[in-house]
Order: sequence, then C-alpha cells, then structure tokens
Amino acid sequence: MIPLRDESRRPANFPIVTLFIIIINVLVFVRELSGGDAFVSQWSVVPADIVAGHHWITIVTAMFMHGSWSHIIGNMVFLWAFGPEIEDAMNPGRYAVFYLAGGVVAMLAQVAAGPASTVPCLGASGAIAAVMGAFLVTYPRDKIRTILLIGWFARVAFIPAALLIGLWFLVQLLSVGVVADVQSGGVAYLAHIGGMVFGAVTARLFEDPSRLAER
Repeated sequence: MIPLRDESRRPANFPIVTLFIIIINVLVFVRELSGGDAFVSQWSVVPADIVAGHHWITIVTAMFMHGSWSHIIGNMVFLWAFGPEIEDAMNPGRYAVFYLAGGVVAMLAQVAAGPASTVPCLGASGAIAAVMGAFLVTYPRDKIRTILLIGWFARVAFIPAALLIGLWFLVQLLSVGVVADVQSGGVAYLAHIGGMVFGAVTARLFEDPSRLAER
C-alpha cells in the first residue's frame, strides 16, 4: 500500500516545513552519493558508539540520511501523504519540534534494541512514523488515496487513515519478532514503533487549538 494524500481535507496553509524537510533529505542524499561509505559512517547512528557516549550528534543527522533511492523515495512519499495536515494542525514551529523529537525518540528506541550493535542506523522512517501516529490520533476517519499493489496489478483505493496506519503498525509489530538480530542490519522496526508511539501519545500536546478550531 502506497499512500498518496488525504482526500478528506486539504491543509489551509502551505506545508512549508514538510517541504523543507523533504528538500533537506534530498540534498543530504545527494551528498551521500558523492561522499560514499565514509560519509555514511561518519553521520549515521552506531548504537555501540551512542551507548559509549560518542557521536551523539548522529542521532539527529542520521534521520536525514537514506540507504538507497527506494528508501528515500518511499519515505518522502509517506511524509508528503501525512505531513501537510499534521503541520497544519500544529503550526510550522510546533511541527518542526515534533518531527525532530519523534526522530530522536525513534533512533533511541533502535539503540535500546541493540546497544552493542555496530551496524549504522539511518533514515527518516522513525520521524515519519511519529507523523503517522499523530495523524492516527488527529484525523483517524480521513480517507487516504492509496495505491494498492496486488501482484502485477495496481488500483487506487480510498482507505480510512485508522485502517491504513493501523495495518502498517501491525506489520511493524509482527516484523520485530522476525528480525530479532539487529546486529545483522535491515529495517529498523523498533525505530518505527518508537516513533509511532511517540507521535500518537504526544500529538495533542503539539496541536494548535486555534488552528484545529478553524478546521
């Protein structure tokens, strides 16, 4: 399932922070392509280093990095599907703080899952999961225009946000039991879960009451 946009509402204000986050991610990815493995190693989160008290800045820098074209494209599609409405509900300043906090919590959740791991962790997935958690709480009944891929066939469907995000979260929970050895690398499912829980729990704290009243 590939979410495209919220069909139930449109943001009343242009999502400048969401767009800015996407631009930063793209620019950093271009820098990754030119910098190679050395750049990735320098700015990615290595859990063992964080536990040892080193390179804490990577907890922030890693959330703007990606491992492949499919990784960054997928993440940015998800962010653009859910981010504008949450930015509109919070206001740009609160949303920026929320996004960064969600990414930090997600990275720390992954570090906690494998504190001795030396495998680099990177990606915006945890922060975007926080945005999805906030969307689940704020607009659970909104219909999301979604591309359903069934084998070689694709069709567009309008799926309630609660169902779409709920299924995504369930997949993350089930996948944690499959990927038990974080030392081997792969998808950071604990980061997704940590970000999602953070977003759902704190969404109301970051919302702008005056903006929600207008909506």
